[in-house]
Amino acid sequence: MLVRTKVVHMPDDRHGRPTRLDAVARERGVDAPAGDRRGVTSRDDAGPRTARVPEPHVHDTFSVDGIDTKRREGLLEAVLLDRDGVSAASATRRNGTVGIHHDPDVSREELRDALEACGLVVAPGDAAFEVRRAAQFASARVAVAVLFGLMVATPYIAVLYPTRIEWLFYDPVTVQYLQSILDSQMATHFFVNLGSLSGIAFLVACGPIIKRSLAAAAAGELTNESVFVAGVTALFGYSTLAAFTAFEGAVHYDLVAYAVVGVTLWNHFGVGETTPDTAGVTEPTAGGSGTADAPADADEEPVAMTDGGR
Repeated sequence: MLVRTKVVHMPDDRHGRPTRLDAVARERGVDAPAGDRRGVTSRDDAGPRTARVPEPHVHDTFSVDGIDTKRREGLLEAVLLDRDGVSAASATRRNGTVGIHHDPDVSREELRDALEACGLVVAPGDAAFEVRRAAQFASARVAVAVLFGLMVATPYIAVLYPTRIEWLFYDPVTVQYLQSILDSQMATHFFVNLGSLSGIAFLVACGPIIKRSLAAAAAGELTNESVFVAGVTALFGYSTLAAFTAFEGAVHYDLVAYAVVGVTLWNHFGVGETTPDTAGVTEPTAGGSGTADAPADADEEPVAMTDGGR
C-alpha cells in the first residue's frame, strides 16, 4: 500500500522565499541545529562558543552579504562543517562575518566558492580592510552622535526648556533664576559649549553625508541628503547669530543635535548600511592563544574561538 506523506517546509528566509543556502543544505542533508548549539561548537553562559581545532589547521575570515536571519547563521555553519577538512565555522549576521578553521589543503578559493554556492556575496580579499574600517567608522559615528547629542540635550533640559515652558514645570522664582543665568556673561560660555558640541557631532557623525552632498552640489544635483545638510547648516548658523550677536532669536543647537542623532541612527539601524566587519586574511591557529611562553600539551588540540566576532 502506497502511503503519501506531506512534507512541510519551514520558510527559508524572513520573506518566506527559498534560498540557495537552503537548497545546498537539503542536498547535503543538514539543517540548522536547535538553539545556540551548532555543529561541534558549544557555548556556555560565561563566554563565546569554542571548538576543538586540529593543530595544523588554519583560519580564514570572509566578509559576506546575505546572512539575514539567525537560522541562516546556524544553517551556513552546518553546511560548512559538513565539508571535508573544515573543523570549525562561525557565521555572524550582525557584521556579515564568516570565520572558518580548515585544513591547509583546503584553499581559500575553495571556501569562497562554497560560500558563493550558498547564494552569498563574498567581498574580495583586497577590499576586506576597507570594509572593516568602514564598519568601525560607522560605529564610531553612532557613538559620537549619541554621546554629543546627550551632552547638548542635558543643558537644554536643565536650563533652557524650563524658561520656555515655565508654566508646565517650574515656579516663577526658579524660572527667574534660570533666566538670570542666561542674561549674564555665563551665557556666552554656555552657548560656546553647546555650539561646539553640536557642530562637532554634525561634522563627525554626518561626515559621509556632507561629502556626498558636496559632490551632488558640484554635479548640480539636489538630493535628500543635500536638503538635510543645508537645513542643519542654516539652523546652526541661525542659532550662532542668535547666541553671539545682537540678532534676536532662539538658539536651537538642540534641534541640530536631535537631527544629527536621528539621521545617524536611521542610517545605521534603519535603512542599514550593512558593511561587514572582517579582516579577510589567513592566519595560523597552531598553539592557540597565549601559548608563546608555554608549549601546548601534545595530547591537547588548540581551542578556537568561533563566535565570529559577536
